[in-house]
Amino acid sequence: MQAGSPTMSGLKIAELTRRGVVAVGGDGATKFLNDLVTADVGGVRPGRAVYAGLLSPQGKVLFDFIVFGDGERFLIDLARPAVGDLVKRLTFYRLRAKVTIDELSDERRVLAGWGNGEPPVDGVVAPDPRLAALGWRAIASGRQAPAGNFTPASEADYDRHRIGLGVPEGGIDFSFGEPFAHEADMDQLGGVDFDKGCYIGQEVVSRMEHRGTARRRTVIARSGGPLPPAGTPIMGGDRRLGTLMSSAAKIGLALVRLDRAREAMDAGLPVTAGETTITLALPEWARFGWPAAADRDPAP
Repeated sequence: MQAGSPTMSGLKIAELTRRGVVAVGGDGATKFLNDLVTADVGGVRPGRAVYAGLLSPQGKVLFDFIVFGDGERFLIDLARPAVGDLVKRLTFYRLRAKVTIDELSDERRVLAGWGNGEPPVDGVVAPDPRLAALGWRAIASGRQAPAGNFTPASEADYDRHRIGLGVPEGGIDFSFGEPFAHEADMDQLGGVDFDKGCYIGQEVVSRMEHRGTARRRTVIARSGGPLPPAGTPIMGGDRRLGTLMSSAAKIGLALVRLDRAREAMDAGLPVTAGETTITLALPEWARFGWPAAADRDPAP
């Protein structure tokens, strides 16, 4: 990202070229989206975005995204390769709803900022709704770079920041259509409103929440050196615990069975990803914990 006259400061800004934008507008837009997605988009307003997902009827995450409002339409910040699929799916569900659905990926840019300083951005800006420590997100108008006192950063810089905080991103850390919302920690990061009305996949999400059946979770993986590629199995001794997601140097994210991981750690077994020894830890913001021995599944 090229800026007019950036200076070294505590504020870092990265353009996320891997993200695209879809706009949903019209008189029926709020109800239309609320009937589909996991969070209440009625909470979107200037300076406030909402994290949400669109699930399959079986409760699997098809898309995760951040929803902004520009006063006229909802602007959805999501993985750019998934933009076309989201437009098609929303169009399929539209039926007679009075909504418009447009792709704006070539007109708008998604920015992420973190550190000290006000966002010098022309567009819609809001604190990242997943976690305050992530900083802010923006959908910028036009191609002009921000002007002000900040340090330009790369997407890799942003990923180091995000991964260090233990926050997964769809399309990078998990493939769309594979995890349940709880496995992607969406319930922990404000992505699920358990008080709103029905939406696609809601019964599965509610059942997992109220029965406490979410055994697999996204956690932090650390090592003494670089981690192997995403997709590497994580083992506790000779038993598979889960799968490594993306990483940045010595820290990464991992989707693991909590009960199996805790059992391996309690037994003093080596936990490895490929040939690399790792340690597993819960994100600081997590409200879930390692299961007690009595809650662990004895099945192999």
